[in-house]
Amino acid sequence: MIGKDRVMGPCRAVGHSASSSSSLARRSFSLGSRRSVSAVSATLESRDTDAASSGLDRLVITAPDDWHLHVRDGDVLADVVPHTASEYSRAIIMPNLTPPVTTTRLAEEYKERIRRQVPQGSVFEPLMTLYLTDNMPVDEVYKAKESGILAFKLYPAGATTNSDSGVTDVRNCFEVFKAMEETGVILLVHGEVVDPKIDIFDREKVFIESTLQVILDKFPRLKVVLEHITTKHAVEFLETAPDNVGATVTPQHMLLNRNSLLVGGIKPHFYCLPILKREEHRRAIVDAVTTGAPHFFLGTDSAPHPDRNKLSACGCAGIYSAPMALPIYAQIFEEAGALGNFEKFASINGPAFYDVPRNQHKLELVRETWEVPKSYKFGKDVVVPLGAGTKLNWRVAC
Repeated sequence: MIGKDRVMGPCRAVGHSASSSSSLARRSFSLGSRRSVSAVSATLESRDTDAASSGLDRLVITAPDDWHLHVRDGDVLADVVPHTASEYSRAIIMPNLTPPVTTTRLAEEYKERIRRQVPQGSVFEPLMTLYLTDNMPVDEVYKAKESGILAFKLYPAGATTNSDSGVTDVRNCFEVFKAMEETGVILLVHGEVVDPKIDIFDREKVFIESTLQVILDKFPRLKVVLEHITTKHAVEFLETAPDNVGATVTPQHMLLNRNSLLVGGIKPHFYCLPILKREEHRRAIVDAVTTGAPHFFLGTDSAPHPDRNKLSACGCAGIYSAPMALPIYAQIFEEAGALGNFEKFASINGPAFYDVPRNQHKLELVRETWEVPKSYKFGKDVVVPLGAGTKLNWRVAC
């Protein structure tokens, strides 16, 4: 919704920035160009002609939700939770802690730790998930449903951060899937195979063909979210899938391609899993998502790591985007000439899929150039965010 509706939602937290020696400072990259994205020569910093094409200086939307979020645990919660709580009303919290969140009791305890870090006056509500394992008791599905847990997360063992306790064979989970299908608990899927013979750039495509389709054929009423899609194959699958299948989409997979990660030197702050793909895949995702189609909804996969862990010899996968994801998404939609569909993606499609009410308050974005901090405080370390040191055309208004 675009216009002058009263805004009652949360405003953007200023947060605590910290200086960083990262080589990402002032790193530039492209938002919406149909040319191959270059993290070296292209730039996020105001393509003024394209960015102003909508003629709008403010955008008022139903308050958004983040349907895929990592906030970690411990003292860093105080640093990252306010960034999300200031802009989103709800977020699906990922359960891949150490140890993982495998029971309803653990989820309830984790939820309380998160809630303690929500700023006063915020309406933010963490939505909890459980980490699926090979030996998950079926009874846990019913306990989770009764407690208000919306979803279980399927991590193929070894596919991503803290996934070693994940599923080794989906057939081990068929009884759990049956109970989820009966109760309406949603299955969230990290859609990559872990077979070392499969190229890392092909793992999503192979997972859809070899694993996801098997699950859907066996449990046709099970609600499934294919998380953080990265390929045109996923787009094509979603466009023909039944209504009980949806997908989250991250800012980085709409913004960057694998050249952004690899050309001109490796950019560790662009390393995430699933890994960035070819430009043709990025373009297919942007083209599909900006239509406002109901099976695509916002899920940042914001995943903070201490900067020292990103810059190590075996760097962690994950991009921190919570403080600037909304302006980046808005800029992508605008450059696609589809700003009118942004609210569907950010605020409408997700609640419809999860069968929860839309938020009743509003959030306002204004056209105003601002510079993304080079880093944010993260416990005793810092975290370097997506677009560190670059300028964005939109910001969330207070």
